[in-house]
Amino acid sequence: MKTANYKVIGIKILKYTGITLATLLALMFITPMIFADKIKEEVKKTANKHLNGELNYTDADVSFFTHFPSLTLTLTKFNLNGSVPFQNEKLVSADEVALGINLSSLIFGENIKIDQIFLSNSLINIKVNKNGEANYNVYKSEETAPTDKEESDTGLKLEKIQITNSKLVYDDQSTKVNVDATGFNYLGSGDLSQAIFELHSKAKISKLNIIYENEPYLMNKKVDGDLITKINTNSLSFVFEQNDLSINNLLVDFKGKFDFLKDGYNIDFIIKSNKSNLHDLFTAFPPKYITWLKDTELKGNVDLLFTLKGKYIASQNMAPDANLDFKVKDGFVNYKKSAFPVSNLNMDISAKVPSLNPDLLELDARNLSLNVEKNYLKTKLKMNGLTTPDIDMVLNSKIDLEKLNNALGIPDIELKGMLVSDLKAKGKYDQKNKLFPNASGTLNLENGFVKTQYYPNPITNINIDSKINNQKGTFDGLEVVLKPASFSFEGQPFMVQADLKNFDDLNYDIKAKGTLDISKIYKVFSQKGLDVDGFIKADLELKGIQSYAENGNYSKLYNKGTLEIRNILVKTEYLPKSLLIKEGIFRFNQDKMSFNTFLASYGQSDFKLNGYLKNVFNFISPKNGTLRGSFKLNSRFINIDEFMSSTTTTPVATTTPVDGKTAQPVASETGVILIPSNLDLQFYATAHKVNYQGLTLQDGKGAVKMRKGKLLMQNTGFNLIGCNVTMNAAYQGLTPMKAVFEYDIKATDFDIKRAYNEIAMFKEMASAAENAEGIVSLDYKIKGRLNQEMMPVYPSLMGGGVLSIKDVKLKGMKMFNAVSKTTDHESIKNPELSKVDIKTTVKSNIITIERFKFKFAGFRPRIEGTSSLDGRMNIKMRLGLPPLGIIGIPLTVTGTKDNPKVKVGKKGEDIEETQDTE
Repeated sequence: MKTANYKVIGIKILKYTGITLATLLALMFITPMIFADKIKEEVKKTANKHLNGELNYTDADVSFFTHFPSLTLTLTKFNLNGSVPFQNEKLVSADEVALGINLSSLIFGENIKIDQIFLSNSLINIKVNKNGEANYNVYKSEETAPTDKEESDTGLKLEKIQITNSKLVYDDQSTKVNVDATGFNYLGSGDLSQAIFELHSKAKISKLNIIYENEPYLMNKKVDGDLITKINTNSLSFVFEQNDLSINNLLVDFKGKFDFLKDGYNIDFIIKSNKSNLHDLFTAFPPKYITWLKDTELKGNVDLLFTLKGKYIASQNMAPDANLDFKVKDGFVNYKKSAFPVSNLNMDISAKVPSLNPDLLELDARNLSLNVEKNYLKTKLKMNGLTTPDIDMVLNSKIDLEKLNNALGIPDIELKGMLVSDLKAKGKYDQKNKLFPNASGTLNLENGFVKTQYYPNPITNINIDSKINNQKGTFDGLEVVLKPASFSFEGQPFMVQADLKNFDDLNYDIKAKGTLDISKIYKVFSQKGLDVDGFIKADLELKGIQSYAENGNYSKLYNKGTLEIRNILVKTEYLPKSLLIKEGIFRFNQDKMSFNTFLASYGQSDFKLNGYLKNVFNFISPKNGTLRGSFKLNSRFINIDEFMSSTTTTPVATTTPVDGKTAQPVASETGVILIPSNLDLQFYATAHKVNYQGLTLQDGKGAVKMRKGKLLMQNTGFNLIGCNVTMNAAYQGLTPMKAVFEYDIKATDFDIKRAYNEIAMFKEMASAAENAEGIVSLDYKIKGRLNQEMMPVYPSLMGGGVLSIKDVKLKGMKMFNAVSKTTDHESIKNPELSKVDIKTTVKSNIITIERFKFKFAGFRPRIEGTSSLDGRMNIKMRLGLPPLGIIGIPLTVTGTKDNPKVKVGKKGEDIEETQDTE
């Protein structure tokens, strides 16, 4: 009986359960259909109210089954654009964005509440430009406190925020920070309806990349974190209360605050990792260290504390303060089971960088020490500032570099030798004020050896025996002794022995002997894409005091020997190309360095020099003394255009943007030729052919001087367009964008047609010669400024001179055509001039033509007036009529050389001057 009752009860339970489940399933299908339109309308209303970015999606679907058991509105192919100035670029895009709907608000409330958000396969693309303007300011915060009614409106109290298999990109060009997170998974909750809400979340990232100033700091790192974050939606402020992160195996505690300002950020970050393992720390390093880590045994305790606090506002040059404390205790490093591991590795370092300004750096490396067997290396360093640092350093070592190198596994280099040092230095380094730290000690290397992957043979037998001493804290108290420094390479020994005192007035005693194959020795340390060739053979003895040379006391110097060089490439900031010294033998005698058979090339240009230099040691010393010299220079061809300096602007490289495009460098701009100010050189030059801005000068000869940054040409003669020209000139490059010049030129009997066609400046200044034929001479002086293209800036030109016309025919000149038409005299169209001197002056872009007369076909024209270098005219003409010109027609010619306007009368239109802005 009881069994039957239990059976009936069981059947009823199953029956009612089935009915309930069927009802629930029916409701789950029916409810989305009933409320679909209402849900879509309310979500659209909420989006319009709270977003000021463009929102698009292809379809919307309401269902319980997309994210069961939540009722969600799923928007497919979702895209939200950023705020100004990124309104046309994606901020968030996703295959699906699902909004979870609160059922009670749907059935019983006036408005719908969204309490869940799901993003899958999404891209979150945050951008900040160089001015600090960001694309994420799409949320409209409430400007007034909400009323009770407003609190019942569609809310953003989120019980769940879920991001699955997404990509997060943060590209901030103002701070040069780029973050790229792939495989980004996030689960969180928070009440976004409140002005200030807590966000509880968990985050996992498969691959995290962090790049700062093009340097990778974290690459392909796994991140797993539990986070509690307070967010203020009105001020867009984040407070990170409790954030336990693991970056690969490294556990990190992250706390702080991050406020988005109108034009930047306010930051207060604290990143801490206490009692971590040295091995775990390296798992968070860039990928190249991970490869090293697989073969390395690492032990030791690590304490790390990093803080970043302050405002970052790029437009105001404001930056936060950075502080780092880093300690390693009882460290142990052994690469590939070396027989001699590094033990007792201890580091205690702190650094402060106020306002992220390197010149305000405060570094205190209280201890950096290690052992390899009984060998040791110990150092302490305090340093304040970077440009003129205040230094307190102690270095003690007796270390076998081969054993240390093997234990650390330093890649691509093989080192040997015993490094023994005992060095102390304390004080300020300031070259401008001639300050050098107090210092004393020795730095020695015995039987050194260096071999790299770039070249098969090593540098061997490296021996350095050096002593340094300075008890005055100034340059004049510094003493450095090398006795000796020597090495062998490719079977060739090289030795330098030096005794240097008083670096303010250098007292030197130097001996150098041996051969260096620059090509091969450079390859030992070569980098891909770079190459240097040539060799140097030295046999020198140099002894003296710097001021002896400065004051001309050459008898007190003892400088003897030879220096032979071949195929040496020389690069300097003053020249855009490399100078190749093919062959040169230098002989030293006191302060004189003689050049014998010096052959060089620069681009297409070639040079042969014989002569001498003086004051060489002052010139190459830190004092940058003046280099004096005299040479005879011969050349078959000189291309002056190749000597023009260049400035290249390249945008800061970043990682590849989301659209896959990469920044392209801006093309190079040419600049003027810059002449170093500490040269006092003179040349007697002979050049068979010289090219400049399309001009070809033949058989150039003359004296050239370089002094105090200026170039002077005296009595220079050359052949141009078949005419013998003599010229005196001066030139000085002031900046890469500006130079000044002046010259005095005389050219006798040249073809005016060739001059117009082949000389750009003549074409501009003598535009009336466009259709002229005949022979003229020129005697002209002019000065002005050149732009970065080495072309004259016309408003800056000043000068004057005479154009002497020997026998010229003017054909088809538009001005005379217009005069002919106006006066109805056909014969004046193509006048011929003979033995006429035309005097002109140039100032403020205006050429003033003094009155001149000529005879032609019975007419006696008289011309004077002004024209501009850009072709405008205001010419006054009196056309004297045959037979004697007593009766004349007054004319004015205005307009331009291409469109002259002629009218009868004396009154024209004055041409406005263009003043030189500099």
